[in-house]
Amino acid sequence: MKDKTAIVTGASSGFGLLTALKLAETHFVIATARQPEKAAALQKRIAELGAEASITVIALDVTKEHSISSFSEKLKGYGAVDLLVNNAGTAYGGFAEELPLEQYRKQYETNVFGLIAVTQAVLPYMKKNGGAKIINISSISGRIAFPAFSPYASSKHAVEGFSESLRLELRPFGIDVAVIEPGSYKTAIWDTSLAGQVTVPDAGSPYAGYFAQISDFIAKNRRQYGNPEEVARLISRLAQKKRLKKLRYPIGKGVGLLIFCHALLPWRIWEWAVGKNLFKSGYLK
Repeated sequence: MKDKTAIVTGASSGFGLLTALKLAETHFVIATARQPEKAAALQKRIAELGAEASITVIALDVTKEHSISSFSEKLKGYGAVDLLVNNAGTAYGGFAEELPLEQYRKQYETNVFGLIAVTQAVLPYMKKNGGAKIINISSISGRIAFPAFSPYASSKHAVEGFSESLRLELRPFGIDVAVIEPGSYKTAIWDTSLAGQVTVPDAGSPYAGYFAQISDFIAKNRRQYGNPEEVARLISRLAQKKRLKKLRYPIGKGVGLLIFCHALLPWRIWEWAVGKNLFKSGYLK
């Protein structure tokens, strides 16, 4: 068994799966999955890779209090925790006027309250060792909001604010907190969302044309999405550092430039630039 222990939530696919497999090279990994069938599939994948000695799978639904309590009890058998990667997340979208409030609640239950609840459950185990780290998976959407995805963007903005406060709170205990801010990557989160978690305006909606152009923009840029293994490698590198000197780690093609422009450009110019790129046919004027 490796000397250091890492927890990765939402490890059944995407960033979570790749991160768990990468961290298994240096850590003993506790990988969590929400659905029993996904946990079983993850266990099978680990067995196929011969990584059973380095990764164990525990069921965890970050939105359920009883599941988090059960998970916390199971952690007693593993001793100190050196790294927590809060990756579990989902994405809801649509136009605010047309979205039921329940969609926002579901978004926040996973991306925000679930992340906070898991952090609270794991922190007592992290104080046993010096140099522990919490890495929260945010998004470029946690810095810059885009139309039609206010549930997701606002939830990631909340993750950014929570992480900043938490970093300052935990400094006296030698625990570092950081956020990863990926741009567009080839993961299943948006495919899953577009299959049922994005509220598509009907033909008579005043937002129908708006949504069509946003969808077209996303489709045209999908081929430029990055390899998610880049994010897993970044997390692995950060896990092995003695200290995390920065709070935020943006990653992805064009992300740094986007953040730079958003921070420095006057709002009227930024708004014009977004409109020019998303709505070349002149829908927005």
